[in-house]
Amino acid sequence: MSSSRRRGRPLPLRNGVDPVRIRLADPGQGPRSIPEELRRRFPDRLAELTVALEAGQVVTADGAPVTAATRRHRGMDVWMYRTPEPEIPVPFEVEVLHADDRLVVVDKPHYLATTPRAGHVTETALVRLRRDLALDDLAPAHRLDRLTAGVLVFTVDPAHRGAYQELFAARRVTKTYLAVATAPDGVPTERQRSSRIVKTRGVLQASEVDGEPDAHTRITLLGTRGDGAGRIGLYRLEPTTGRTHQLRVHMNALGTPILGDDLYPRVLDVAPGDFSTPLQLLAESIAFTDPVSGEKREFVTRRTLDAWTREQDQGGHPGNPPSASAPNSCKL
Repeated sequence: MSSSRRRGRPLPLRNGVDPVRIRLADPGQGPRSIPEELRRRFPDRLAELTVALEAGQVVTADGAPVTAATRRHRGMDVWMYRTPEPEIPVPFEVEVLHADDRLVVVDKPHYLATTPRAGHVTETALVRLRRDLALDDLAPAHRLDRLTAGVLVFTVDPAHRGAYQELFAARRVTKTYLAVATAPDGVPTERQRSSRIVKTRGVLQASEVDGEPDAHTRITLLGTRGDGAGRIGLYRLEPTTGRTHQLRVHMNALGTPILGDDLYPRVLDVAPGDFSTPLQLLAESIAFTDPVSGEKREFVTRRTLDAWTREQDQGGHPGNPPSASAPNSCKL
């Protein structure tokens, strides 16, 4: 039996995508037949459901194929595959910076989500890596926003997953980001922002509100280019917390919104498949003490931000634009 099944997933991945778990109605509250209930709940997928039932690919938690005679009980789940809706391919590659028996560290491109969510399933870093590296148990140790590029850490071995995820949850990881943003005359070289950030479900923008601060960012201006209203700067951002949209909210609140931001200061209507104006935000580096080996580890992006010329300093880590391949990397 595969490790995936031992972990409670009774069907293997399909093209890097997890099967879905469906909680059945309690006996007496729905059709007695499980196939009948599934057909009632998914009328738009009847043909797909029929094929799955006939192929034995709708199963109970112990992996037994579901039939009309399958006994049901309160709180029962069944598992099955659902074919993802068509997605617009993200035309940029995931590049592997490091791989061992515990970690895979990648340079994520702009526009690629970390994990499946909402309308992004197959076009995610997790699904691409699981499929192309044949690592069914791969899971993220943390996440990057879909529009943010840069260093992203995945765990390989479920036995050590909790240790790495706790490392990030407990903020025992040092992260730096690079951003290209407006740089009006007089902007300080060193700034800090502390505030309380709230992200309401269904509202695109996060907002700063009164109350005890729960988000803190240190901001350093590394250089500027241009004059007057068109002056831009390259910034290093060092968050000590990880609130949703924290860096974007803080930069905007300080009057220096990040270039390419479609939410701050105002929500912009970007057409699906428009990859022409990436958010100029890059996860530059991640450093931590390995919770398993005790060694010091640091991973640094090989990407740059295309609003800043390659000839200029990007914090001592010059590299390649997001659309190019990083040297000595594995492209996926």
